[in-house]
Amino acid sequence: QVQLVESGGGLVQPGGSLRLSCAASGFTFGVYVMSWVRQAPGKELEWVSRINSWGTSTTYADSVKGRFTISRDNAKNTLFLQMSSLKPEDTGVYYCAKLSDWYSLDYKHRGQGTQVTVSS
Repeated sequence: QVQLVESGGGLVQPGGSLRLSCAASGFTFGVYVMSWVRQAPGKELEWVSRINSWGTSTTYADSVKGRFTISRDNAKNTLFLQMSSLKPEDTGVYYCAKLSDWYSLDYKHRGQGTQVTVSS
């Protein structure tokens, strides 16, 4: 059974940083593309970033490019999202998701999320 548990969210001032983690279990983490998605209050789920199974290829939404860095530790079955220069519009619940392939837009296999609030 796929289990994904996000952590590391919180309240941060604009311009601040946070590092999110996602602990994975119940599947062979190291062979899957993984992604971060987020959902702001009253808005639809938004893709943020994805990383290939080896951690050698990444891509980002334009809204976070240059500020966020996705990474993974396959030995520890953990996915990360380093967020810096945070803006109020980054506020939302952040989820990690297991993808079937690089081009998948199906985020049904995701965790319970961690809340990120950017506010002064």
